[in-house]
Amino acid sequence: MKWTGVMPALTTAFDEQLRIDHPFVARHAVWQVENGVSGLVALGSLGETATLSFEEKLSVIDTLVAAVDGKVPVVAAISALSTDEAVTLAKAVEARGAKGLMILPAYVYKGDWREMKAHVAAVLKATSLTAMLYNNPVAYGTDFTPEQIEELAREFANLQAVKESSTDVRRVTAIRALIDGRLSIFVGVDDAIVEGIAAGAVGWIAGLVNALPKESVELFDLARAGRQDEAFALYRWFLPLLRMDTVPKFIQLIKQVQQELGTGSARVRGPRLELIGEELAEARAAVDQAIKSRPAVASPSTPFPAK
Repeated sequence: MKWTGVMPALTTAFDEQLRIDHPFVARHAVWQVENGVSGLVALGSLGETATLSFEEKLSVIDTLVAAVDGKVPVVAAISALSTDEAVTLAKAVEARGAKGLMILPAYVYKGDWREMKAHVAAVLKATSLTAMLYNNPVAYGTDFTPEQIEELAREFANLQAVKESSTDVRRVTAIRALIDGRLSIFVGVDDAIVEGIAAGAVGWIAGLVNALPKESVELFDLARAGRQDEAFALYRWFLPLLRMDTVPKFIQLIKQVQQELGTGSARVRGPRLELIGEELAEARAAVDQAIKSRPAVASPSTPFPAK
C-alpha cells in the first residue's frame, strides 16, 4: 500500500430500484485504473455510505477487489455511529481484501479530543492494515488539529496518511512542520489540490475524478512536476467543476456530472434527491462549458467501457 497519487472517493452506482449496481461499480473501477489512479477509496461520504447497510458495504468491497484484481489497492472508509460498529467494519473489510482504511470520526456525535482519539485508536488497533486519518471539520464538526494528528502518528505505526479537508492549505504546512515525512498528506477538497501540492501534499482523495479521471491525474502530475503554467491552465479550466466538491449537494452534483459525461448515473438514495430546476440547469451549463473549452493540455479519458 503506497499512500500517494490520485485516489477517487468513489460514488456508489444505483440501478433504477436504487439497489447497488455492482456491474457498473466494477466497470467504473476498471476505467479509473485504466486512466491512472493509484488506488480506490470506497464507502466514504461521496459513496453515500450512511445509506448503505453493513452487508451492502461489504458487497461493494467484494466487487471492487475482484474488479481491480490487485492492480491498485482498495481502501475502505470506516464510518459508523458507534465505535463497536467501526471496529467490526474494519475487521470485515480486511477479511474481504481491502488493503487500507480511511478512518472517519464517529457519525453524529461530536466528541472531544479524548473521545475522538479513543474512537480512532480502537479502529487502528483492530486490524493490521495501514490507515489514513480523515479530517473534515467542515462536514463532521470535529477537527483533528496538527498537534493531535502528531500524537496519533507517534503512538500508532499503522497510521500512515492523513486526508486533510479543512479547506485551509496551511494545515498541510503545519502537519509537515511537526512530523514531516512521517505521514503522507493528501488533499481532500478538489479546489485546493494545486495549492496543497505546493505546500507538500503527496496525494489527492478526489471527487470529480469519478467523471474525469484522466484530467484529474494529469492535473496532479503537472502540479507535482512543478510545471506551473500547464498546471494552472488545466486548473483554471477545471475549477468550476472542482468547486462542486465543496458544497452541501456535492454528491448530487458529482453524480450529475458523471451522468452528463456518460460515466455514471445521477441516482441518489434518500434523503438526497436528484437535482432539478435551476440547480440542474447550472450543473449542465458548467459541464457544457467545460466540454467546449477543454484546453489542449487536458488529455481526454479513455472511453467508458460498455456493458
